[in-house]
Amino acid sequence: MTLRWLFGDQLGPHFVHDHRGPLLLVESRAVLARRRFHRAKAHLVLSAMRHRARELGERVTYVRTDGGYADAVREAAERHDGPIEVVHPTSYAALGLAHRLATELDLRLLDPRGFATDRADFSRWAAGRGQKRLVMEDFYRRARVAHGVLLDGEGGPEGGRWNYDHDNREPPPRGATTLGAPDPWWPEEDEIDEEVREDLDRWERDGAVSFIGRDGPRRFAATRRQALAALDHFVTERLAHFGAHEDAILEGDTWMAHSLVSAPLNLGLLDPLEVVQRAEEAYRSGDVPISSVEGFVRQVLGWRDYVWHLYWHLGEPYRRHNELRADQRLPAWFAELDSSATDARCLAHALDGVAEHGWVHHIPRLMVLGSYAMQRGWSPRQVTDWFHRAFVDGYDWVMVPNVVGMSQHADGGVLATKPYTSGGAYIDRMSDHCGSCRFDPKVRVGDDACPFTAGYWWFLDRHRERFAANQRMARAVGGLDRLRDLPALVEQEERRGNRAP
Repeated sequence: MTLRWLFGDQLGPHFVHDHRGPLLLVESRAVLARRRFHRAKAHLVLSAMRHRARELGERVTYVRTDGGYADAVREAAERHDGPIEVVHPTSYAALGLAHRLATELDLRLLDPRGFATDRADFSRWAAGRGQKRLVMEDFYRRARVAHGVLLDGEGGPEGGRWNYDHDNREPPPRGATTLGAPDPWWPEEDEIDEEVREDLDRWERDGAVSFIGRDGPRRFAATRRQALAALDHFVTERLAHFGAHEDAILEGDTWMAHSLVSAPLNLGLLDPLEVVQRAEEAYRSGDVPISSVEGFVRQVLGWRDYVWHLYWHLGEPYRRHNELRADQRLPAWFAELDSSATDARCLAHALDGVAEHGWVHHIPRLMVLGSYAMQRGWSPRQVTDWFHRAFVDGYDWVMVPNVVGMSQHADGGVLATKPYTSGGAYIDRMSDHCGSCRFDPKVRVGDDACPFTAGYWWFLDRHRERFAANQRMARAVGGLDRLRDLPALVEQEERRGNRAP
């Protein structure tokens, strides 16, 4: 019989439903030793793998090794004495490993799973675009039609609109300290989590591994049953609160109305189509407004799949793009998640959220952490690596397009037509950070100058020539000429450099 080798992000039933033979899972400590991952991320991945091995029982050979995957697969091949197959991995490095092993073993590569649109279909769509940009909105509408999601009886968009993004950008409710949504569903830890934590503690004491962040109670699903429970609770209790304020930030509300299913989705515990269908059912039953459901569906069926396909379509060299010539090193205070190093409330709050949970939602990622990195001119490769290591839902395929293209504009506009950065006014509008911050979002120069406001104009000034030719940026660039304090601002920010604000 054929042995199927599973990676640690291929843990759901859709990776084995068509296979009745033996299975192989490899837990490699060497992966954790090579890079400093978030402690909560290491805990989640090992817990999920070990839980899956227990579920699969005698069907699976679960290998724990201090070495890499290659030797473990070779040894399994010798014991098995038959063909091996592996579902297409989710990174170039893992795919390269599979190809190398295929030259010496009887190993077959299966098509990717865990995404709604297949690779061949995306390639046909991309080829048919000609010289047109691969716009996410176009991809998303096509996927809605292909999978019959949120369509009316005539094949058009349910509710008469494809996109409710304009309705879903509201600031937090005035005077609120929380959004008022019910708390998320939380998993209960068990003896496997206890074993994982003991192993990680021992490896750290022995100096074999080192982590960033803190490993508190596990907040993300590590089993299929937990993932389904988290999804069901989100849809029934929280999805209705999601839409309007999905871009808002409140210091007293870590989770807002977000689903927290990105981590189990990226571990392969959920299939995106079942997630989307569950949300659509809530709309059809009249329990959740269309704006909330469409906003969530766009994240899963649209953006998630789109990023996955761009990762492969743009090729391995894409990760090395650095069109803005950003070459500053990631400073230690940021890399180590030291929220105490900065007086900027938005930065401190985001860093503390990552340190505590290995997670903050998409706006702190993009408009606080990513925006600040781009304004400072930090190396996009280092920023990408940090996001990959620091977030529980971060994988190579996730972070390369999201950070290189969307967050750092390092591809020069392939993914996004404008850089996603702003002054403090945006953060002031979309959060409650600025009221308790010693910096003033309206001030550019001086002791109380907001580092985002000053950083925004400093960034534009450094790239004035490039962005003057960008239709979406020309007006902002023109504003530089109206800043009488621009020379003082530039001197101030160059003096600040990478020091924490």
